[in-house]
Formats: sequence, structure tokens, C-alpha cells
Amino acid sequence: MNTNTQNMAGAEDELLSFEDDVQKEFPASSGSGGAAWRVLIVDDDEDVHRATEFALRGVAILDRKIEFLHAYSSREAIDLLRRENDVAVILLDVVMESENAGLNAIGQIRGELGLANPRIILRTGQPGYAPEIETIRRYDINDYKTKNELTRSKLYTTLTAAIRSYDQLCRMDASRKGLEQIVEASNQLIREDGVREFSSGVIRQIAAFIGVEPEGMVCARAENGEPFEKSVVIAATGQFSGMIGHHLLEIKDLRITDSLLHCLSKKRHLVENAHMALFFSGRNAHDFAAFIDTGEPLRKIDEHLLEVFCTNISICADNVKLVEELRNLAYHDPVLKLPNRSYFVEAIDRTLSTAKTPQIVALIDVDQFSEINDMFGHHYGDLLLIAIARRLEQHFGSDALVARISNDTFGIFGGEGIVTPEKIHPFLNTSFDIEGVERPVSMAAGFVRTNPGDDGSTLLKDVSIAVKRAKENGQGQYAWYSPDVATATRERSRLLQDLRHAFKQELLFVVYQPQIDFASGKVVGVEALMRWRTPEGLFVSPERFIPVAEQSGLITSLGTWVLRTALHASRRIEEAGHPGLRMAVNVSTTQFRQPNFLKEVDCALSDFGVLPDVLELEITESVAVMGLNFVEDALKALRARGISVAIDDFGTGYSSLSYLGRLPANRLKIDHSFVWALDSGRSEVNIPEMVVPLGHQLNMKIIAEGVENENQANILKNLGCDEAQGFLYAQGMPLDELIVWLNQRQA
Repeated sequence: MNTNTQNMAGAEDELLSFEDDVQKEFPASSGSGGAAWRVLIVDDDEDVHRATEFALRGVAILDRKIEFLHAYSSREAIDLLRRENDVAVILLDVVMESENAGLNAIGQIRGELGLANPRIILRTGQPGYAPEIETIRRYDINDYKTKNELTRSKLYTTLTAAIRSYDQLCRMDASRKGLEQIVEASNQLIREDGVREFSSGVIRQIAAFIGVEPEGMVCARAENGEPFEKSVVIAATGQFSGMIGHHLLEIKDLRITDSLLHCLSKKRHLVENAHMALFFSGRNAHDFAAFIDTGEPLRKIDEHLLEVFCTNISICADNVKLVEELRNLAYHDPVLKLPNRSYFVEAIDRTLSTAKTPQIVALIDVDQFSEINDMFGHHYGDLLLIAIARRLEQHFGSDALVARISNDTFGIFGGEGIVTPEKIHPFLNTSFDIEGVERPVSMAAGFVRTNPGDDGSTLLKDVSIAVKRAKENGQGQYAWYSPDVATATRERSRLLQDLRHAFKQELLFVVYQPQIDFASGKVVGVEALMRWRTPEGLFVSPERFIPVAEQSGLITSLGTWVLRTALHASRRIEEAGHPGLRMAVNVSTTQFRQPNFLKEVDCALSDFGVLPDVLELEITESVAVMGLNFVEDALKALRARGISVAIDDFGTGYSSLSYLGRLPANRLKIDHSFVWALDSGRSEVNIPEMVVPLGHQLNMKIIAEGVENENQANILKNLGCDEAQGFLYAQGMPLDELIVWLNQRQA
């Protein structure tokens, strides 16, 4: 027996001098106050274990019995505490394997094991081994007693104080964890997708909160003033899953029916021994109640925290409709009632993560939709898009996903046998009944086949490239994405970047090609033509960079620059002794539709002091798709200023005699392709024969471009063509060269 045990034996008479009837002095356990308090005795003397257990035999503390655990060394105590995490009090001997074994064990309990709640009472048979105050504070020691101090009464009192402290700490810890769980559960619920999912989440979260299986249902009132009995089960879990959609009175279990009716009518919670019904107030009297099977009574702390929890859930419920609407806005198009681009991309990603076979992504784009909108209005455009959306849904059904990707572009996603050019071909050239009138519509389509590692965003970009290629081939066409198509697209992107750089670095310049009157042979005007020369001295063809500039919108800035440059040149030409020469400037469709276009023309004329009758603006037939009334009004405004108008490239675009007769133009230009065909023996020779008299009947003069030889010129003269320009007379020249050429020709 060690020194500590000897001292314990000296005090044992006092420790064991108990009265015969312990229960007369201390409360006895009835066994109904809940789980027992677990007390760990750590001492290397077995007699101390027996004496302590005997002293507290049958005693109840806070209406719960005591269960003893035993360890005979600090190492054995640590091993036990690694397994048992619900020990309330540790009666710990200071001196065991070593003089500081008890204190070292406390360090492991608080530090390594992280057990902060168990109360520790140090016991020693040697007063000289009492720890210092700082040690007690650092290790959170609940009490320190010498063994001869711990009589039956003092042991009971000390243990009661320690257990009460442990219980308070556990309640505080439960409250903290409960509040954390409330916040997390509320955050989880607000992320649920829709009212039904939210309601199911309420059951799951409440069940998890109180530690029971999610067996329950949520019942809601549909309208204010409706009888509570007609409330509907909107969510149910576990054994109640089959009750979704049933009215409250259809539930045969009176325990559930009565609880939910009481909850909804009284607007308060009902907590019973084995179940509960929780009330949640909703906006506009859309209240709901949740029934949960608990199996046993709730602890007081759980009841208190449930109050907080229910308040949070009510707030979530008030906002869940808003969240659902926001989610719909984020993933669905409100006009066409289709999934939108975001949903489409995410759906592709979800499918590809599990798909074993290749899928097809298709894109359909309505040809000239912006022109349709401009001509007939946005309401008409919406009706057309809605008709297309419904037909696509009907055509593909549930076999493929149909979505609205952008304004007039639809996405289709499905298996290789579902989304095919053959399936989509009926849409490429078809008609739709819009307000009782059949509207012919053509569309362009692109296709891309998925490969391992693809994602939705990349596939959508690739299929967009395919659509662009289809549009280049004409209306009502389709194309598959391929690396070659991507290469061509990248080249156009690079060309656009280079063009922007060239514009900033003043690598673009304007040349002027003379226009000749057939009858007199005199120069009557010049056309301003934009040219691009790289720093290496190489020329980039306008046929390459003008379409890129038009598609990107850069043509608007370039057109304004050409207009001002040409009017400045016109001033220089007049000062050089050649007054009255017409200055023809091309205007793109994009530039023409700008709201401030007329104002820019007025400012340019004023800034350079050029008379309006010197300027001629050349527009193409494609401006007609902006709407006849708009174009007619704009051209009339130009003519009212004295500015003349020429229709360029006639016969290559949207030729229509109906709009040609209404456009107040001065001049009609025969496209160079028809001029080149005049002496080639091709059948197009008859087109200038028709255009010349047609233009004259409309009081327009006719000018032919691209005249390269005398034979072409003679044919045009004989047809009655008024003017010409081309290499036969002169190529486009920089301003200084043009003035020299004009001087020589005048001489």
C-alpha cells in the first residue's frame, strides 16, 4: 500500500461511518428522472472505489440516479474517456503512477480530448500535494479535497455542486449548438427548390433538430377564410408519404387531425408526450402547420429552441415564394415559358456528368428577326417566337430539352437519334399563323456533337460558331461544328482585332474613284472608298474586312470617319479648282439606323463648309428590311436637305419593285457583277437591260460600277446607262493623286 493509501486508511473510519438508512438523509433515486449521471472514479486504491460507491449507493442527485465508472490509473482513465463522452464528474486522485499523474491526466482531458464540460474533483490523501490556485484555474478543476475531508455528507454536497455545474454547461452547449443548427437549417431551407421541397425540408430539419426520424407532414391553408378542415397536406415523409395532396379531414388518424386543426385554428404550437404540431404564420394568411412524431417528451431546452426555430422557419416561409420566383427568373424565360440559357448550360453539364453516349447540342436562329421586329413591332415578334417555342416543344416532346438561349435563338439538347438535322429541317423553311396570317420564316441551325470532357458553355460557343457558318451559306441552312469552322471564326476574330488596331493607328485611308458621264465624258463625281494597308505594306481586301466591321458594329465608327474624311476632301477638291463634283459616300445599314445619323451628317457638312447638294449617300437595298416607312421618312429628310441618294448594288439584295417605287432616290447603281457579265456570254446580260429603263421610269439616273473595258462601256451606253466608274477610267486614288489626275484631265 502506498503512502496515499495509508492516509486513506487513516481516514476511512470517518469516511465509512454512515448511518444505517442513507435514504433518510439524502434523496433516493426513483429511476424515473432520466438517464443516470455518470461519475468516473480514478484512483489506484480499490478500497477508495468501494468506499465512494457505497457512500452514494441509491442516492439521487437532481432526481437522477448515479452510475459509476472505474479507472485505476491515469492512463486507464484517458483510454476510458476516449470511448465515453458523457461523463459528468471525474473524482481524480492526484498521486497514482507518479506524483503528478492526476494533474497530467487533467491536461490530456481538457487539451487532447477536448472535454470541457465534465467536472473534475481532485482527491488526495496528502495535503501537501494540493495544487496551486493557478493550476486549478488553468485546468478548470471544479474542486479539491483531501480524502479525509470527504465524509458522506461532504461527498454528496461536493458531487451535487459539480453535477449541477455540469448540467448547466451541457445546457449552454446544447443551446449554442441548437442555435447554430437553427441558423444552418434556416440557410438550408431557403435554398430548397420550391414550396413542396421547402415543406419537406421543414420536417427533415425539425426531426434532425430534436434527434428523431423524419416522420411527419406539413398541412397548409390554401386561402384566407377557407375552413381549416380543407387544409391540404403539401409535404409528407416516412410513413405519411402517401398523404400528399389529401385534405386534412381525409386523414384517418385523429391524433394527427386534431393536433393540426388545433394548431391552425389556435395559431400556436401543441407539444404532447409522443408527438407535436408546430404552427407557422404565413403572409396573407397562408399559414401552415407541421406534425412530427417524437416518440418521447421533449426536453425543456428543445422546446425553447424550437420556438426560435419556428420563428426562423416562418420568416423563410414568407420569403420562399419570392425565392422561387427569383429562381424562375434566373432559369426560365417569362415570355416564352421556356428554360433560359443558364438552365440550358447547367442541364448539359448535369447530363454529361453521367452520360455514356454522345449527345447533340443544336441551335436555331431566326433569320432577319430584328428586321421583322422593326417592321411589325415587338408584339408581333413575341407572337412569332411563342409560336416557334410551342411548335418546338410539340415536335420534340420530352425527348429533348428546348430552351430560349437569346432573343431569337433556341437551343435543343438530346441524344444523337433525337436531335438531328432531319428532325430540325422542317423548321428551317416554314410558316406560322400569326394573328390569322401565315408568316413565312426561315431559320439557320447549328449542330455540335459532345465529346468526353466537354462542358455546356464551351458547347454553346461551338454551336454558335456553326450557326454563323450556316448563315454564311444563305437563309434556311444548317451546319455542323468542326475544327475548320472554329479556325475560320478565330480568323475573323483576329481580323476584327487587327481592324480595330488599324483604325486606332490610322492605317486605314480613303481613296476616290472618279465617276464619268457617258454623254459628255466629263467627271461628274467621285466615290469615297475605304482601304486598309498593313504596316508591312500589304493591302487587306474590303470584301474581307467590311463584312467583319458590319457584323461587329465597328462599321458605324468607320462610316462616320469616312463621311467626315470625304467631305474634307470635297472641300480640298473645290479649292483645287474643281467645284461641284459629287462626293458619293457609302452608308451601311447599321449606320443608317442610328438615331443620330441625320444629325451627324448635318454636323459634318457644317464643319467642312460643304453644300448639301455636293454630297450623295449610297445605301444598299438591305435597308428596306428596317421597315419601308422608316427608310422612306429618312430618305425624304435627306432629300429635303438637298442631299442626293443612290441605291447601291441593285439586284443583289432585297430587290422589290414595291419599295423601289416609294424610295426617294436619285440614282440607281448597277452592281459590278452584272457589268462583268455583259461581255462574258452569261445569261445575266439581260439584267442591265431591265434595270436601265426601270430606273428611268422611276426618274432615277443609272450608274454602272466596275466598268473595265470598252466593250462593257459601249453596251451600257447603248442600253441608255447615264454614268460609269471603273478601271477603264481610273482606279481609286488618294486625294493628292486625284487632284493631279483631275488637273491633267481638265487640261
